[in-house]
Amino acid sequence: MNAIIIEDSRLARMELKNLLKAHPEIVVVAEAGNAEEALIEIQKHAPELLFLDIQMPGKSGFELLEALDDVPMVIFTTAYDEYAVKSFEYNALDYLLKPIKEERLAKAVEKVLQTNLPERSAQSILDESRQVFVKDGERCWMVRLSDIRLFEVYGNYTRIFFGKNKPLILKSLNSMEARLDSSQYFRINRQQIVNLKWVENVEPWFNGKLKLKLRDGEAVEVSRRQASKLRTLLSF
Repeated sequence: MNAIIIEDSRLARMELKNLLKAHPEIVVVAEAGNAEEALIEIQKHAPELLFLDIQMPGKSGFELLEALDDVPMVIFTTAYDEYAVKSFEYNALDYLLKPIKEERLAKAVEKVLQTNLPERSAQSILDESRQVFVKDGERCWMVRLSDIRLFEVYGNYTRIFFGKNKPLILKSLNSMEARLDSSQYFRINRQQIVNLKWVENVEPWFNGKLKLKLRDGEAVEVSRRQASKLRTLLSF
C-alpha cells in the first residue's frame, strides 16, 4: 500500500519512516513538509494512505484534506491531543500522538489493512440487487443496495440514505466506495457517494460544479473536479 508522510519536521519524517520498516505492507512513496508540497505529491502518486501532521506552516492538515476531492485513508500524527475529536470529522482512521510508539503504530497499520481488505475486484464488488444488513444501535434493516440513494461521511461513520431511514454504520466512506460499482455509485465530493440511478436532474452550478436533484427531492452538490469526471462518465 502506497503512503505519503506529510510532516514539517524532517526528523519526525525520518523517525516515522524508520518505524514503518517493521511494516513492509506500507510503502512510503513520497514525503512533504507542508500542504502545498503535499498536494503536488498526492496528485503525482495517488496514494492510498496519508500520515498527516495537523499543525504545519501555511495550511493545516485539515485544510489540506478540504482541498482534496478524492481523500485517501488518513492517519493523523500530531503532538497535540486537542484535535482528536475534530480529526474524526474528516473520516480519519486513527490519531497518533508524537512521539509515536511502535505498538501504537502497529495497531494503526492493522486498522488500515483491515479497512483495505475488500479490494476492488470482481469478487468484492457488490451487485445492486444484493441485500445488505444494516444495523444502527438497536434497529436493523435488510435493504437492497439499489434502494440506497446516498452515502455520506458523518464523523468516523457513514450515514446511509434509503426510504425515510438514515442509519449510521461504523465504516469509512473509502471502505464503502471500495465495495460499490463505480459506474453506478459515484463519489461526488469528499463527503458523499450518490447512486446515479436515483439522479433525476443535473444542473450547472457555481464555479464549474454541478447540482444533482434526486428522485426523493434531495439536492446534492458535485465538486468541480468530480463534475468533470461525471460529465465524462455520463456522456456518449
